[in-house]
Amino acid sequence: MNRLRFTRCLIALFLALSMVTSAGFAQDKPFRPETGKFPPLEKSFSYRGVLVFLDHANRRGSLRVISPGEFFRNPPHPFAMLPYGIIRYHGAPADLRDIPLGTLMHVRAFLPPDPKTSAVPVAQNGSPERPAENHVLLIEDEPSFCLREGKVWKLKEVDLEHNQGMIIASLESKEGGPGKASEEKLTFDGATRIWRGRERLGVEDLIAEGTWPVRGKKSLAGQTVHLGLTWQPTPDGVFLRFHISDIWLDETAIKRAAQNQTETHKALIRSRWMPAWVDTVEYGKFGQAKVTATLFGGMDQTLYADFKKGISSQMNSVENTLKHTHGAYSPAHMASAGSVLEVTKTNGNILLGSSGIQIRFETDLIIEGIRPGRVVRVRPSNWPILCIPREEYLDDGSSNIEDRFPSPSIFPK
Repeated sequence: MNRLRFTRCLIALFLALSMVTSAGFAQDKPFRPETGKFPPLEKSFSYRGVLVFLDHANRRGSLRVISPGEFFRNPPHPFAMLPYGIIRYHGAPADLRDIPLGTLMHVRAFLPPDPKTSAVPVAQNGSPERPAENHVLLIEDEPSFCLREGKVWKLKEVDLEHNQGMIIASLESKEGGPGKASEEKLTFDGATRIWRGRERLGVEDLIAEGTWPVRGKKSLAGQTVHLGLTWQPTPDGVFLRFHISDIWLDETAIKRAAQNQTETHKALIRSRWMPAWVDTVEYGKFGQAKVTATLFGGMDQTLYADFKKGISSQMNSVENTLKHTHGAYSPAHMASAGSVLEVTKTNGNILLGSSGIQIRFETDLIIEGIRPGRVVRVRPSNWPILCIPREEYLDDGSSNIEDRFPSPSIFPK
């Protein structure tokens, strides 16, 4: 077989595998979520991609979607988080700002609920590298995906030279099962972080203790681990081969990573407030109102525990990007103040995106942006009142496109 034919065979094989593994499952008809309703996860479209651009303030970015062909040539594909969309990193709640560029992400997404107000371009016709479903319900890195799906990586063999090399591994069910998992070749180097218990190790440490060889190959006998995966340019004309950024060797290590990330996210939410959407508003006289709102899901339980009957609180209107829309420097500047009359929890099946927790909030001066179907943020009284960066709020409810998504004119001339 000549080299050209061999190359074409490889591309054909990759095409077949990609249609099965990277695009997930396609719906007969793409699903468009409705305002005020959490969409069912099973109607989402799934795909994987490498994070190549971030605009954390507007909860959007771009992925180089895993698809057939020369991967590195695929154009970046924009995505936007749904207001209730969940981000997970290292098996814990996260914000886009927490995730390094180049990280491999797993996505579950829908068509934009309202194309006219989409924060990213709307794809008229989807393709493998540019899915029309670019409004994300769930985006998560490799360890988060594996923890949720009950999967683990099993290391079969390491081939090492000068503190870098290749690992042969397979992704399998943690509980085991019928069939043989396919093996993948993954690269690593001296920058790969290795976590064991509460220690952070490097490749050189595993070599020094004899776990890995100084050079050459060694069997790893199916060692069970969690992996963080990224993409890096690879020699020898290989367009798609993942790179290992992190190896968690045991449960203590991955749980510690999740706990660290959880604390980072808790601090962020306490400073930016809990997102929710308004279910109903009962209007009284002279600005008085009672608001029923559903808190969004995906947060640490200790944050929800701060919402209790009788506590004082504040509620502020936000855009679908979760940017505050009222107040010139602080979310609390123009927010409606009041108290929580009631907290109720839904029993049974709770759709992803929802916490299943509703609050009933009373205020004597409701602001314009707090209306049924609109998104808000809520602060219990024991959370701090802080000023937030200018890029994370709109100036007194401005809907000007230049304020929503600043142009190059923001830079000094």
